[in-house]
Amino acid sequence: MFILLYVWGTGPYRKKVGAPGSEWWKPLCFFSAMAVMLVALNGPIHHLSDTYLFWVHMGQHLLLTMLMPPLFIAGLPGWLVERWTSPPWVRTIGRVATHPVFAGVFFSAILLGWHTIGAYDLMMRNHDVHIATHLMFMVAAVFFWWPVMSPTPVYPRLSPGSGMLYLFLGQIPMQILGAIITFADEPLYPWYLGAPRTWGLSFMDDQKLGGLLMWIPGNLWIWGAMSVLFFQWAKRER
Repeated sequence: MFILLYVWGTGPYRKKVGAPGSEWWKPLCFFSAMAVMLVALNGPIHHLSDTYLFWVHMGQHLLLTMLMPPLFIAGLPGWLVERWTSPPWVRTIGRVATHPVFAGVFFSAILLGWHTIGAYDLMMRNHDVHIATHLMFMVAAVFFWWPVMSPTPVYPRLSPGSGMLYLFLGQIPMQILGAIITFADEPLYPWYLGAPRTWGLSFMDDQKLGGLLMWIPGNLWIWGAMSVLFFQWAKRER
């Protein structure tokens, strides 16, 4: 559905309203985001994360929250966002949802809430809840990344300095969660206790690897985004 809307919006609809064309890399980013979502939610990653390995599930969550949303936002033409969110009530909701305070708190709440033991167990045992959880992750992550990547001044982008502070504060909950999972000395997520051991990993090794994946690569990705903002800020100051 997203692909059809995008193709129609950047093709026939753009010509109809006389909007400017997009840079060549925007469609590339958008379709890359769709490819990441397709790979993360289907095939081996889906099967391994749902049945066998906790660390693969954490990798899936990183793809859906750290990689897909920035690509998705980067692929959106600003004029298209403005036109499709033109009703006043949509603008109001959009400005609230993409405000840095709401976006950061909402993303952290979704991330931490669904990684509590009870919520995680419910997610794994109920497929409909699992689908809803992934949708919540992706929506919350788009809100999270929007303040530093917004393609339109209607929903203002933070300055590079403010963006660095925002991302620094925003990655702290994920760091804490990753550290808790990594250093836990007992099983946290019983769903995987009965799973066949795969690739020679014990249950605790699998759990620690999942925590490390969230803690280190996940946060290095955000620090990489902060580095981009730093160079933008330095260039502007010069």
